[in-house]
Amino acid sequence: MRIANVSGRLVLIDAQDRAIDVERASEGRFPSSPQAVYEQWARFRTWAENADLPTGEPFDLKDLGAPAPAPRQILAVGLNYRDHAGESGFAVPEGLPPLFTKFASSISGPVSEVRLPEGGHVDWEVELVAVIGAEARDVDESEAWAHVAGLSAGQDISERITQMHGPVPQFSLGKSFPGFAPIGPWLVTPDEFADPDDLELSCSINGEEVQKSRTGNLIFSIPSLVARLSAIMPLLPGDVLFTGTPAGVGLGRDPQRWLAPGDELVSRIEGIGELRQTFVA
Repeated sequence: MRIANVSGRLVLIDAQDRAIDVERASEGRFPSSPQAVYEQWARFRTWAENADLPTGEPFDLKDLGAPAPAPRQILAVGLNYRDHAGESGFAVPEGLPPLFTKFASSISGPVSEVRLPEGGHVDWEVELVAVIGAEARDVDESEAWAHVAGLSAGQDISERITQMHGPVPQFSLGKSFPGFAPIGPWLVTPDEFADPDDLELSCSINGEEVQKSRTGNLIFSIPSLVARLSAIMPLLPGDVLFTGTPAGVGLGRDPQRWLAPGDELVSRIEGIGELRQTFVA
């Protein structure tokens, strides 16, 4: 199953990539709000799998919003690929994953225009995003997938000068400018994948591939993250989890490289789809 946010309304995406409005198709049983559905995710899944659904309607990709546009918590994992830890000059994490947040005002849909902060060094980080579908508290790793509503593509866009501003790094601020958390194009349930733990992800700038890896290379897999984080804090329905980026970011290059006005950043994840961001001064 794939769900999406079209012009602020919750839709199911059919096999022809058309949109079925959930509130109308369910005769009001489920709300139009894309974020609200995660509070009743199990009921929604049962209905969607058994309903006699109408024909979907075409839509413009520019009208897509994030499939979880207003989460209570955004958890973002750093250094979750060994090659990225190496290029960043950090040791490979052990025990607990390095964690920060991106503030919810940075979330955007999959097709967007992003304003570059004046004088900044703006970097790219393609990431697999998981959205929580059932509250997770002290969850065993073997049971973790049952708490995940689905997967989406994300970009952890980062302004490195702000991020590294002392006396201590400001990770959350440097990664939370408007438009710095595009998510989409939709949410795909884990059962749609042959192996949800091993998906190809990549991104390119103006057609030049700059990152490519597989989520099977994650140091902390999604089940591991859910288990380790839920041992400390509850993960709530609709929470968003950015799982980390592989090597190839601008910070780790020699010479370093930053996004510039006119650049187009395209991020892709196998079985999900792509994001497309254009940068302006």
